[in-house]
Amino acid sequence: MGQFVNLTSQDGFVVPAWVAQPDGPPRGAVVVLQEIFGVNSHIRAVADRFAARGYLAVAPATFARVQPGVDLGYSEADMGVGFGFKTAVDALPGDGVMPDIQAAIDYAAQHGGGKVGIVGFCWGGLLTWRAACSLKGLSAAVCYYGGGMTTADEVARQPQVPVLAHFGQRDHWISVDSVQAFARAHPEVQVHVYDADHGFNCDQRGSYDEASALVARDRTLAFFAKHVG
Repeated sequence: MGQFVNLTSQDGFVVPAWVAQPDGPPRGAVVVLQEIFGVNSHIRAVADRFAARGYLAVAPATFARVQPGVDLGYSEADMGVGFGFKTAVDALPGDGVMPDIQAAIDYAAQHGGGKVGIVGFCWGGLLTWRAACSLKGLSAAVCYYGGGMTTADEVARQPQVPVLAHFGQRDHWISVDSVQAFARAHPEVQVHVYDADHGFNCDQRGSYDEASALVARDRTLAFFAKHVG
């Protein structure tokens, strides 16, 4: 259903993105932000599923500035490699990869026939939160277990669009206490906590929790239907 296309960031950097087209005219668009494992088969499948729901889906390769073509699995070794790439991205000067995400939003707005939402998972969830607070052209944002978004620096940000956030109660990377503090600081954000671990949405991971993933999916689709189209 999808294919890679090249997007051009504001500074001229070319960032590949997986683009999945719906069968008919798009009802809107969704930008999909990867975990630390690249635009792998799971992220491509997520984009394809949004396209099957009628959205143009765009998944930019947010590691492209430090390593092109990243497509990792979920082993401990893969996690170490992916974390290394994330650390390299965090060390980029200026706005880092945010201009690449803006390029994906702009492409989605141009080709999606309507409003644009954004969804991200783990590291992508954090980037989604930052996008909701600082980038232009979005109408809604959904964060799945955004790693780091409950820290003080991130909580201090202010979203410019409606935000829905999913967290796992058994997530050893993101404490329930920090999620509750985030929710208190941002009553405008819809925060849901599931009886699940980190990565519960990914059916390629041992932490996959089908019941939680399906409830989160339905909430996400309803949220996008309301705010995007």
